[in-house]
Amino acid sequence: MNNLRSNNIIFGLHTIQEALELPVSRITEIWLSDRRKDIRISTLINSARGHGIHPNRVSKEKLDKIVAGACHQGVVAYCKPLGIFDESYLFELLNKLNEPPFLLILDCIQDPYNLGACIRTAEAAGVHAVIAPKNRASSITPVALKTSSGAAERLPFIRVTNLSYFLRELRQKGVWLVGTSGECNDALFDVNLKGALAIILGAESKGIRLLTRKCCDQVVRIPMKGCSESLNVSVAAGVCLFEASRQRNL
Repeated sequence: MNNLRSNNIIFGLHTIQEALELPVSRITEIWLSDRRKDIRISTLINSARGHGIHPNRVSKEKLDKIVAGACHQGVVAYCKPLGIFDESYLFELLNKLNEPPFLLILDCIQDPYNLGACIRTAEAAGVHAVIAPKNRASSITPVALKTSSGAAERLPFIRVTNLSYFLRELRQKGVWLVGTSGECNDALFDVNLKGALAIILGAESKGIRLLTRKCCDQVVRIPMKGCSESLNVSVAAGVCLFEASRQRNL
């Protein structure tokens, strides 16, 4: 198995420390580089022992091999599988909320770095769940986990089989679907984002798909003054989600 495609492996100091700070951690084993004996490693060791985990010292070369040369910062952990949820879990979650739902939907984001960055931004903005299709999209890989800086451990990630059908179900439940595109008239800052809301962002180069756009209640653009034609999807997520968060907290 390619370790970088399995969320049973996580790496990086911040990612593992965040996972250890949860009341119940899914980490079962930790390997530390025999070259690192600094204060951050000592803190991580103490956190691990609080969960009954005693880290093992191994060579940096062994860690490099486990993560296929990725930047592990001298620490790698083996975990129980991360929970990946489906539509039924999301609808149960929505029924339990005591505030309007706030969702991020990613239409075929294939870069795990972008996925992780979007999840990190969504968790910081107060989003209740991130949704993505099962096909033609990145899953929660170790790279996405590291890029999310621990947010993927806390924020539900929902994978759906048929995104268009799922969007229609959301509409029936009163969730307002706001897609994003540079080719529309409505500016993000001029629309009401206060109620039950799902913001939909598209793939890195193509944007949201035509079928997805047809399911939207409204499509908005991010006003831009420079010469760039578009923003990176994780940057666009930050702009859209924090504008919605600002409005919802007024």
